[in-house]
Amino acid sequence: MGLRVMFAGVDDIAIVGEAADGEQAAARAAEHRPDVVLLDIRMPVMDGLAATVLLRALAEPPAIIILTTFNPDEYVLRALAHGAAGFLLKDTPPTDIVAAVRRVAAGEPVLSPAVTQQLISRALAPPSAAADTRVRARARLERLAPREYDVALAVGQGRTNAEIAARLYMSVPTVKAHVSSILAKLDVTNRVQVALIVHDAGPDAPPAGAAPGT
Repeated sequence: MGLRVMFAGVDDIAIVGEAADGEQAAARAAEHRPDVVLLDIRMPVMDGLAATVLLRALAEPPAIIILTTFNPDEYVLRALAHGAAGFLLKDTPPTDIVAAVRRVAAGEPVLSPAVTQQLISRALAPPSAAADTRVRARARLERLAPREYDVALAVGQGRTNAEIAARLYMSVPTVKAHVSSILAKLDVTNRVQVALIVHDAGPDAPPAGAAPGT
């Protein structure tokens, strides 16, 4: 009800459906085809993480924002790995939630500051665990052609398509084509997941020209 009241005064956002649990959310999303879905983590019947998997498997999957009071590392990482484009805590100011809906609808990732801090802390994991993660991430990036690799690195820096186009001297449609190819080759569904892989690969990953790709 609070979300409905909040969005009622926003001209460019319309609520097309509500659901009591994750299972209903998937069914109603298939029916109404929303651009963005807000999910909680803990819901009856099916939780938000399982619902994220179902929603992202739809023929026209919506962008998903997890909006919850729970933010342990396992929830954040699983949500992003399953395809969520954003992870916000319920103490996020209403104006920021509205802005987040607009951003994920435009293809940009959104994370609460506390969640961003968790991901930074993850980078400070024990050396052995970090080394294993780095090896796996680099192996995935090796699937990319050199130019795709450059675009992936820019996505990992949080740059928009327009910023990437200007930085790499490409047209925006070319950047979009590269991003689509990157998502397919890395077997991920959104830019947040690409950024996580780039982050895990580390700042001293091989230069773009060294990525073998095809």
